[in-house]
Amino acid sequence: QVQLVESGGGLVQPGGSLRLSCAASGFTFSSYAMSWYRQAPGKERKLGAAVTSAGGSTNYADPVKGRFTISRDKAKNTVYLQMNSLKPEDTAVYYCNADRWTVWGFNDYWGQGTQVTVSS
Repeated sequence: QVQLVESGGGLVQPGGSLRLSCAASGFTFSSYAMSWYRQAPGKERKLGAAVTSAGGSTNYADPVKGRFTISRDKAKNTVYLQMNSLKPEDTAVYYCNADRWTVWGFNDYWGQGTQVTVSS
């Protein structure tokens, strides 16, 4: 059974840090690009950060550039999002995503999300 389980969310003060984790199982982790999306209340889900299947390239949305870092650990089948210098506008549910393109088509999976609240 495919599973993506996020953890590490919580309440943090502005300027603080959190480290999110996404534990993957039920598929070949090393074949999938991984990413973190976020969805603020009443808004669309948007890409925050992505990393290629081999971990050699990353991409970040403008609002998080320089503050967030995505990484993956092949041995643990886990992707991380290190979030520093957090701002109130970072408050959202953060979702882990796995995706893969093949000649047969597209596959993607989603976690259930973890809440991040940035407030004083």
